[in-house]
Amino acid sequence: MSGGRKLALGLVILAIIGAAAWSEIARAERGVQVRVEPVEKRQVVSTITATGQVRARRQVNISSDVMGRVTQLTVEEGDEVENGQILLTVDPSQIRAAVARARAALSQAEAQVAQQRSNLLQAERELARLRAITEQDPTLVSVQSLEEAETSVDVQLALVRSALHGAEQAEAGLAEAEDQLSRTTIRAPISGRVIRLNIEEGETAVVGTMNNPGSLLLTIGDLSSIEAVLAVDETYVPQISVGDSAIVELDAFPEKLFSALVSSIGNSAIQGGSGSPPVQVTGSVDFEVILTLLNPPGTLRPDLSATADIIIDRRAAAIAVPIISVAARSMDDDAGVRLAGDVDQNDDEGPTGPIARSLTSRPVEGVFLVREGKAIWTPVTLGVTGQEHFEVLSGVSVGDVVISGPYQTIQDLEDGDEVRISEDGSSE
Repeated sequence: MSGGRKLALGLVILAIIGAAAWSEIARAERGVQVRVEPVEKRQVVSTITATGQVRARRQVNISSDVMGRVTQLTVEEGDEVENGQILLTVDPSQIRAAVARARAALSQAEAQVAQQRSNLLQAERELARLRAITEQDPTLVSVQSLEEAETSVDVQLALVRSALHGAEQAEAGLAEAEDQLSRTTIRAPISGRVIRLNIEEGETAVVGTMNNPGSLLLTIGDLSSIEAVLAVDETYVPQISVGDSAIVELDAFPEKLFSALVSSIGNSAIQGGSGSPPVQVTGSVDFEVILTLLNPPGTLRPDLSATADIIIDRRAAAIAVPIISVAARSMDDDAGVRLAGDVDQNDDEGPTGPIARSLTSRPVEGVFLVREGKAIWTPVTLGVTGQEHFEVLSGVSVGDVVISGPYQTIQDLEDGDEVRISEDGSSE
């Protein structure tokens, strides 16, 4: 073969190779750039996040049962107190006067009882004397005199009983006055810390009535047991159980996490006021969920803001895909797979209640796998939802390569679209 033919043949071969390479480059550039991630087994923890405040598990709001000026205040906010310790004293002068009046009334009633008993004794002796005379000679005492003596005894006996009741009433009045006097000295009902103090020495303590609450003097809390009170949306409440573990983060301690357990779940929604909720409920409805912190430090204070992750489920080794990888598609018999929500926006007629929604086909959840440079739509069955990954019960296997971003690209992809992997090749 001559040199010219060899050169021509080489140029043809180079042209063919170049055309193939150019075709591959053009084909790669035509694909949508995506990030991918291999399907692996990993721990998936499903949590519910809620916010609330910290409080003492046991705390007592203390008000005064008597009205008067505070003459002595023995504690300050933050002080530790023992059960029975004197906290403050309300001016007892008026109540002491009431006690003195009650004691005088009791003495008067007791004297009245003694007088009536003497009158009864005299009437009984007169009756006994007349009866003795009658037994000796019935003609010496008239029947009328005898009956009058018997009636006098009955009257005096009734007066004695009345005087006794009067004495009991006076004794009860004295006990009530003494009880009121004892209430002028307010003692700690529990051991704990004064977490709120709303009164100062010299101010007047006001007693509450049926429609008007009395003045709250102070609050004592037992900080040996701390709770986090959370407001949880109604959609999550059925998933929470008493005993579920939780992780609590406090704004005041940003570098520390606290372990907790769910100790209580509200049976009714949190209402802004008393009474039954309205028939028509607008907006979200929250329920109170209480967490008990395990081994809380002594530096915790009530009313601190708290954010908690309640762990409702956990999978130690689950086949998982990134949350961003999962997209919903509606199955259409005429057009095949299409975007969820890609419906006629003007078609707003007809019923929209639970029955109508149950008859409407639900979107199918799935992921896009990368196979031979193409995005292959694969429906999946999801399990536990973690912070960043979904547990996949069926549809993919360990080792599959799933498209993991960008988010909008995944939403716009269609089954069979050509894709090209970004330089980093991964979403992580």
